[in-house]
Amino acid sequence: MTPPGSRVVPVAVLLLLLWGAPWIHGRRSDVRIITDENWKELMEGEWMIEFYAPWCPACQNLQPEWESFAEWGEDLEVNVAKVDVTEQPGLSGRFIITALPTIYHCKDGEFRRYQGPRTKKDFINFISEKEWKSIEPVSSWFGPGSVLMSSMSALFQLSMWIRTCHNYFIEELGLPVWGSYAVFALATLLSGLLLGLCMIFVADCLFPSKRRRPQPYPSKKLLPESSQPLQKVEEEQEADEEDVSEEEAGSKGANKDFAQNAIRQRALSPSLATDKS
Repeated sequence: MTPPGSRVVPVAVLLLLLWGAPWIHGRRSDVRIITDENWKELMEGEWMIEFYAPWCPACQNLQPEWESFAEWGEDLEVNVAKVDVTEQPGLSGRFIITALPTIYHCKDGEFRRYQGPRTKKDFINFISEKEWKSIEPVSSWFGPGSVLMSSMSALFQLSMWIRTCHNYFIEELGLPVWGSYAVFALATLLSGLLLGLCMIFVADCLFPSKRRRPQPYPSKKLLPESSQPLQKVEEEQEADEEDVSEEEAGSKGANKDFAQNAIRQRALSPSLATDKS
């Protein structure tokens, strides 16, 4: 028979293995999670960031290699992180993620897109041999901290919010699809009108319109001193007009006298002819 003490050792070892198995499978990952709240941590130090989606097959195949690479992060003095674009749409717009998975390298605020092989060995060589220096960094205009990319991030967040509201209207409230579209169309129209009124109000406050009132024609009695020369010119013109009218009247009178004398001479000429005869 087997001694009782020999059975205790295998049982103890089995219990230890069963107790340590969950810890082995559920150990803490060395990959850091980046969100919209803590993404500014990427601006300091050296980082390798993976953008993925849980439903992406290529992302699922990359996860074991990425986790193994993260174990070397402390030795390489690099932070290994990942971003779930389905939960962080703002970061997806901020980094212009158009393909999955997408990997970025960041060194003191300069971002470079990694396009090499996706194995643990290649990731390690990329950091240890500083292969990232041969890659042109992203322009400051398209950097994640620029105004343009911040606006793009807000636009992506707004689109995700609209999609969530659309699903809520259809699934929870039972509205038809066209009813949900009608709600968004009405909301867009009202928001546009409100925005237009606000812009008009602000423009009127900053640049008030100058309303011109019609000025009455100044009378001759109230003319200022600066207008006296003009008044004299007008008086001289009136005097010239009066002189011209008097000359015209005199010429007309002379013409009338000449015409009357001519008529009288014609009337007297027959009588003179009869006297001579």
